Amino acid sequence: MQVHAEEFRSAGTGENAAVGVLLSHGFTGSPRSMRPFGEHLADLGYGVSVPRLPGHGTTWQEMNRTGWPDWYAVLANELARLRQEHDQVVVVGLSMGGALVLRLAEEHGADISGVVLINPSVSTEDKRLGLLPVLSKVIPSFPGISNDIKKPGVDEGAYTRMPLKSALSLSKLWKVVQTDLPKVTQPVLLFRSTVDHVVEASSARRVLTSISSRDVTETLLEDSYHVATLDNDAPRIFDDTAAFIARVTGPADA
Repeated sequence: MQVHAEEFRSAGTGENAAVGVLLSHGFTGSPRSMRPFGEHLADLGYGVSVPRLPGHGTTWQEMNRTGWPDWYAVLANELARLRQEHDQVVVVGLSMGGALVLRLAEEHGADISGVVLINPSVSTEDKRLGLLPVLSKVIPSFPGISNDIKKPGVDEGAYTRMPLKSALSLSKLWKVVQTDLPKVTQPVLLFRSTVDHVVEASSARRVLTSISSRDVTETLLEDSYHVATLDNDAPRIFDDTAAFIARVTGPADA
């Protein structure tokens, strides 16, 4: 396993321990991109889980033997565990992690009190996507897109190669999530970097125009690129998310 790719969990303490937060990293990344976020929420007393998705945090070759049902199963199991240990659960996802937690929201509506998305990936404008069914059979990988971070000297630890079989599976996840977006009714907080070299703004637009949630907030990040949880706007993301969690899990008349 890669350095700093370990999972992170905290049981929670104090009055906030009644709330669990499940955080998902993105495609070819690892818990490294979400650990500071998770640690911040754990310091506030929330129960926190930042799992490592199968095939991530090891080698891209290993990831090429996994697909979206494998990644999703880990999150679904963690959601079930958190629901047993906490009164309420909020889910948080970065990039592909956004698509995965949206799928959780689609399938487990009553079990999720809120959804936080950071540069969610549910679509692409890249025309090469249509070639993946053929390319993935003859080419194992493409050059990766990692470390899209404005802040100097920060390394998210993602793969330098993009495994194409897994990329094809990701595209299938997008289609599933897109179809059921109207099933999302939970409060949603969406952060979008105004400059993102990995996920186009149209992906966030698709989410915002398709979900059925009435409580929706979009926050633009002016000083971060794609991996915003490790970038200049990270403190704002952490603080705004904590406030969102407190609001959506608090008393109805609060």
